[in-house]
Amino acid sequence: MVLGLQQFVERVGDGSGQPRLDADAGEELMHVQPGVAIVLGGRPPESPGTLYISTKRVVWLSDADRAKGYGVDFLSVSLHAVSRDPETYPLPCIYTQIETEAAEDEESEGSDSECGQDVELSKVTEMRLVPSDPSQLDTLFDFFCQCAELNPEPHEEAEEENSWVFGDEDMADEGSDSEWQPSENLANPIGYANGNHDLAHQVLELQINDQRFEDAEEVEHESEGVRQ
Repeated sequence: MVLGLQQFVERVGDGSGQPRLDADAGEELMHVQPGVAIVLGGRPPESPGTLYISTKRVVWLSDADRAKGYGVDFLSVSLHAVSRDPETYPLPCIYTQIETEAAEDEESEGSDSECGQDVELSKVTEMRLVPSDPSQLDTLFDFFCQCAELNPEPHEEAEEENSWVFGDEDMADEGSDSEWQPSENLANPIGYANGNHDLAHQVLELQINDQRFEDAEEVEHESEGVRQ
């Protein structure tokens, strides 16, 4: 996946059309909001267009120019909020921060890139969506939240896949001290690791040492019984 704002011109249908969705990947349209101006970085608002929120991304398409449109995946949207403070921006809007690959090399998108005639989309780190009807801001924000939850960070999914639980039964291997395996019986868990394998190893090692200590005590008691 490519991070950042992308040009989007794939439309279907007559008139201004609608964005072509990736149906094979399960993308579905969630909300359509007409009469929305878009502001990229510190530039002036562009002519109003239509905002489309899908399960995967946010797409803005110009009503006046069929060849103009922008799209950004929710995985690239690092922050979204409702802005009504006129000192921050003169018009009520949805404010978003966009994670870009270029931002890793340059600390700011800089006035150099945004003061030019053409916007370098790969360097745009802020986007404002200004609806002609400010009463729709809360609705737009709710859809942003819903769709953002459908697109968790990849590392969060990996942590969930690496999560595992082990039990305290069947720790011994028929008297062998050399191999100790986590139990497959999950009814009585003693440790949980969410991507933290060091912690799980420490818990497992503690359980093993406790078991060996109990075995040593039994042997000692048996020896004393023989001597008596």
